Amino acid sequence: MNNDKVQCVILAAGQGTRMKSERPKVLHPIAGKPMVQYAIEAAYSIGSRRPIVVIGHGAEQVQHALGDHVDTVRQIPQQGTGHALLQARSKLDPAAELVLVLYGDTPFLSAATIQRLLDTHLAAGAVLSLVTFTPDDPALYGRIIRDAGGRLLDIVEYKEATPEQRALREVNSGIFCYQTQWLLAHLEQLQPRAGHGEYYLTDLVNLAAQEQAKTATCSCDEAEVLGINDRAQLAAAERWMREKINLRLMLSGVTLIDPATTYVEAQVTIEPDTVIYPGTHIQGATIIGRECTLGPNTIIEDSRIGNRVEIVASLVEGATIEDDVDIGPFSHLRPGTHLDEGVHIGNFAEVKDSRLGPGTKQGHFSYLGNATIGANVNIGAGTITCNYDGQRKHPTTIGANTFIGSDTLLVAPVNIGHDAGTGAGAVVTHDVADHELVYGVPARPKVKKNREA
Repeated sequence: MNNDKVQCVILAAGQGTRMKSERPKVLHPIAGKPMVQYAIEAAYSIGSRRPIVVIGHGAEQVQHALGDHVDTVRQIPQQGTGHALLQARSKLDPAAELVLVLYGDTPFLSAATIQRLLDTHLAAGAVLSLVTFTPDDPALYGRIIRDAGGRLLDIVEYKEATPEQRALREVNSGIFCYQTQWLLAHLEQLQPRAGHGEYYLTDLVNLAAQEQAKTATCSCDEAEVLGINDRAQLAAAERWMREKINLRLMLSGVTLIDPATTYVEAQVTIEPDTVIYPGTHIQGATIIGRECTLGPNTIIEDSRIGNRVEIVASLVEGATIEDDVDIGPFSHLRPGTHLDEGVHIGNFAEVKDSRLGPGTKQGHFSYLGNATIGANVNIGAGTITCNYDGQRKHPTTIGANTFIGSDTLLVAPVNIGHDAGTGAGAVVTHDVADHELVYGVPARPKVKKNREA
């Protein structure tokens, strides 16, 4: 069967009170992504149709975060897992063969386990299948009840279980697969539990057993289905996810000098033979090429880095850096920066919303903002583009092969021609022509004086 005949419903409506947060639980990030995003990606990874996400607490925030990548339905009030799936019923396509139920707070569930559940379900010709696991400590999980032949009979919640049932080790993960027509015919039979009025999906197991309908189970490791319920579990999940990401990078040919002190978020891609030193954080939708040397103590966010780039103890955010560039230490590339091939950025330099041409060198203790710099320009130490007049930002343009002397102030808007130059300490308030040298305060071109005969 093609997996495009599978519909996935992701339950993500809970408040998560133990997080003690104004933010909905499923939006708390793990390795730079909201935890619910992992369930969405897992659904797409096995070829599911467009997932249906059941939202409730903080619905507007969750809807905004998910955008148009999924369909959503609201569960208000939240009255249990069965009630959540009832809300999604109107969006289920009866023509789909299977309905898969995942959770927005289980980020480690693998596509392989989901596919194994689907294969198990189809091989058994089951109306209902689920993933079980056997933890070291079954704790408060719902217990799997089987008959003497191993047939699935029921799932009993811990608080309702007898001492004998609590002694059972196999427990429910909450990950279910249903035959669509059977599910649609039986959802209406769910009844609220006495005392709290919640509807449990697990009650469908007992309904199937009463009908002697075929059911099936498959198992997985405990770590795959652990839910995130509080800040301590969130921190543990962050650590586990970082370890998974770092291992994947190292097996793909990236060198991490000290994985324990290297933080790489889930969306980052890094090519082989890049070396990352301790204390380096790479975040967001960053792409890094081959044979780069990054760190130590470098932060890179939402940037595109070419090949053979060296960045030492610097902050790079929203920048594009082409091949063979070196940066730092202690420099800051802000959003909109574009460094062409072979650019050098010295220490304590800052660049914002500017492009530096091939081979250009920006010395230390300097700032370039809203600037367009040609090829092979030398930016002397202490140079500043005075681009803000208190109301608007203004551009600076510098032509190729120009030499900007130390401590030059370029009062924008201003254009400097190619093969030109400024003297040390110049305050440039007017355009400078090609091949022209200016100096002084305000900067003026050198004037040759006639000598008396």
